[in-house]
Amino acid sequence: MPHVVTQSCCSDASCVFACPVNCIHPTPDAPDFLQAEMLYIDPEACVDCGACAEACPVDAIVPHTKLSNSYAEYAQINADFYREPRPRTPLALIPVSEVIADQTAKLRVAVVGSGPAALYVADELLKQRGVQVNVFEKLPTPHGLVRYGVAPDHQSTKKVTGLFGMIAAQDNFEFYLGVEVGKDITPEELAAHHDAVVYAYGASGDRHLNIPGEELEGSVAATEFVAWYNGHPDYADRNFDLSHERAVIVGNGNVALDVARILTADPDELAQTDISRHALEALRESRIREVVLLGRRGAAQAAYTLPEFHGLIRKHKAEFVIDKDELVLDEQTVQLRSEGALDPQIERKIELAEEIALRIPGGGSERRIVFRYLASPTGILGDTHVTGVSVVHNKLVTGDDGKVRPQPTANAEVIDAGLVLRSVGYRGKPLAGMPFDYDRAVIPNEAGRVLNRAGGSQLPGAYVCGWIKRGPSGFIGTNKSCAKETVDNLVADFNAGKLPEPHPKVREIGKLVRSRQPNVIDSVGWQRIDQTELQVGAAQGSVRRKLTKLEDLIASAQEPPRHGLNRVLHLGRK
Repeated sequence: MPHVVTQSCCSDASCVFACPVNCIHPTPDAPDFLQAEMLYIDPEACVDCGACAEACPVDAIVPHTKLSNSYAEYAQINADFYREPRPRTPLALIPVSEVIADQTAKLRVAVVGSGPAALYVADELLKQRGVQVNVFEKLPTPHGLVRYGVAPDHQSTKKVTGLFGMIAAQDNFEFYLGVEVGKDITPEELAAHHDAVVYAYGASGDRHLNIPGEELEGSVAATEFVAWYNGHPDYADRNFDLSHERAVIVGNGNVALDVARILTADPDELAQTDISRHALEALRESRIREVVLLGRRGAAQAAYTLPEFHGLIRKHKAEFVIDKDELVLDEQTVQLRSEGALDPQIERKIELAEEIALRIPGGGSERRIVFRYLASPTGILGDTHVTGVSVVHNKLVTGDDGKVRPQPTANAEVIDAGLVLRSVGYRGKPLAGMPFDYDRAVIPNEAGRVLNRAGGSQLPGAYVCGWIKRGPSGFIGTNKSCAKETVDNLVADFNAGKLPEPHPKVREIGKLVRSRQPNVIDSVGWQRIDQTELQVGAAQGSVRRKLTKLEDLIASAQEPPRHGLNRVLHLGRK
């Protein structure tokens, strides 16, 4: 009875090191680990010990006999990964971390950001003796995109916050939430009060389309819409026009799939999640009945991952539409399919798209999601508000470098819509006082060591991790191996005496922060917020009721959970 990895895999790799027979791949040392959409269990090598399931932080691993109907195909998806034999050792190679040479030495590290990358950095550091980690976050709550980016109907993925809670509960860990580095405290001041600073604040910006009409009302970034329905305090007062029957999403990555799913979901089912109440009420009144996703290339090059596409098709109740005439494959893909040599993940994505294209429209759902391939927006239409999108049809051309690119044709059309969401990628933002590579939108670095400029010399005591280190790539758990690389180099520099001496009064960082930001929220304050949200959610029949107003978050952090519960319930009745 082999175990199977399913859709909610976070690529944390805890299962890899728990497995006694090394049957879970790719491993963090493999060249394809960073690009892997999920991890896979070899059914031939699995000994059914269950160690992987116990280690998984998001409950993504189950015995194959207990797969629900919507997850049944994951047994084959796991097996397909091993279609070609992979070299392996009898046991997974557990990476050995750099160790502080002087066990009496004290190391104080500031971490900027509180998402997965930041907390994995903290975890790696706290495996060492005598290390103090202070985590600085500009928002009043931690966990970054897990809290404000993961879709509310993906609660299994959010279970990784249980692991984050255990990390934050370790000795010598402290939160400084609601503190913006570069505004409330400078990078220079952080460096003066710590031996090292690790910047792990992610990539909160979004990429633009650079087409006419992008500035019109009703044309917004999908990242803003996601933050709105996830209860981000900066977007709690935003309003999105859901009065038109059609919305268009430019892009077809996983975020685009999330947004399409939320826009076409049953609000009563969303009410059981941690979706923000203001978004839930707006979705109850929404007139959107069709969401169109535009992808400039073909089904073989679609940006969504197989796990997310499969989960959407098999579990979501909306009707799906794909025009078979738009399922044109490039010559390279056609040849590889005919030879049986196409990547199994790409093959399955194409097969799912072909399955949808064969369906007869009119499946009974009043809402539908339309996938458009080989289509690029050329302009957003309207005088002051969006009324539609002009689209050009593409053909696929293989260049001399072997890459398949879209090429516009003379065929064009207009799609009527009242809302256009661009979902074409995240982008890192510069931080005042720190170097920045504007071409790659990252802090310039070499294996996590910050450089004074791209290709320049090392900036002593400064390090990076996560998306601001490598760009917006990988998944939640990918940051674990990323953090290990950064921390190993930090510890090596500490052992070599390369870190600058901190200010003699290093322990006064708390006093300095509170003099600048009196409403700073510490670890105890976050625990109060967390308990209050969970209690209110339970009282209202959902997993969590997020506080979305800054003043409510601050007040909740300063009072016992029971008082916070009464106050939030009162707010809910207003």
